[in-house]
Amino acid sequence: MFNIFMSDLLPIILIMALGYFSGKRSVFTNDQARAFNKLVLNYALPAALFVSIVRANREMIFADTKLTIISFVVLLFCFFFSFFSCKYIFKHTRGEAAVCALIAGSPTIGFLGFAVLDPIYGDTVSTGLVVAIISIIVNAITIPIGLFLLNPGNSGDKNKKGSSGMSSLMSAVKEPVVWAPVLATVLVLIGIKIPDVWDPTFDLIAKANSGVAVFAAGLTLAANKFEFDKEIVYNTILKLVFMPGLFLLVGLFFNMSSVQLQMMVLAGALPPAFSGIIIASRFNLYTRTGTASLAVSVLGFIIAAPFWIYVSRLVS
Repeated sequence: MFNIFMSDLLPIILIMALGYFSGKRSVFTNDQARAFNKLVLNYALPAALFVSIVRANREMIFADTKLTIISFVVLLFCFFFSFFSCKYIFKHTRGEAAVCALIAGSPTIGFLGFAVLDPIYGDTVSTGLVVAIISIIVNAITIPIGLFLLNPGNSGDKNKKGSSGMSSLMSAVKEPVVWAPVLATVLVLIGIKIPDVWDPTFDLIAKANSGVAVFAAGLTLAANKFEFDKEIVYNTILKLVFMPGLFLLVGLFFNMSSVQLQMMVLAGALPPAFSGIIIASRFNLYTRTGTASLAVSVLGFIIAAPFWIYVSRLVS
């Protein structure tokens, strides 16, 4: 856990702090911060999602149907549980609730998946299988659903709020962060392999994603007054306690193998996906609570990770 903290969590904390203090000192204007978010959302993040998915293969997805089904059901349940909680308990708009679900209901599997699981469980086929399946579900299913739910309540425009479901769907599909992972999933399912020679092309822009996204999250945090309220606590509990706990219970019920169950639970305990924060900043929705929830969850993961490793090993 010390190695994971030093190599994966500490860089997130430091880069987010750098963005925060840069924002507080007005090194970057609000327009420049929005430009960072636009770069990530329209180019770096779609490239990163595309690369992470196309490196999987069709055999991996169908190799363990139980893992795929459990991951799909639990992640979708957590996503919509977060959405409806935000909308009806905390009285947010539909768009804000959609962004909340993308944050509190989605783990940052693409960024931290291998970095956290490999040192503990080894660089194995099982590790790759867990990361690939959860990554596809988060990036190719929950992000499009989130943007679909977000569009009608986007800007307060009454005409837009009253737009048809098909119009909202088309608006979501036009976003690169939606069609890029969906396209990658289709290529994987039909068995088309992107030649390795293209990897450097995608990697160059994809590698900009994580660092710029975390820095932009720090800028967003600086632009909003940080208030540690009950909603931030609630979102953190949903992400670090509810999701991994549900993975554990469902996995035990369906008698998953011990090591695979442990990896799935730890993947569920990862901090919120950075894509949710970038989408929040891009559409100027749920930015204060969302960014604060991310920051608290990253710190909380330091405690949550060893706890879930211990508990999942004990009960499995």
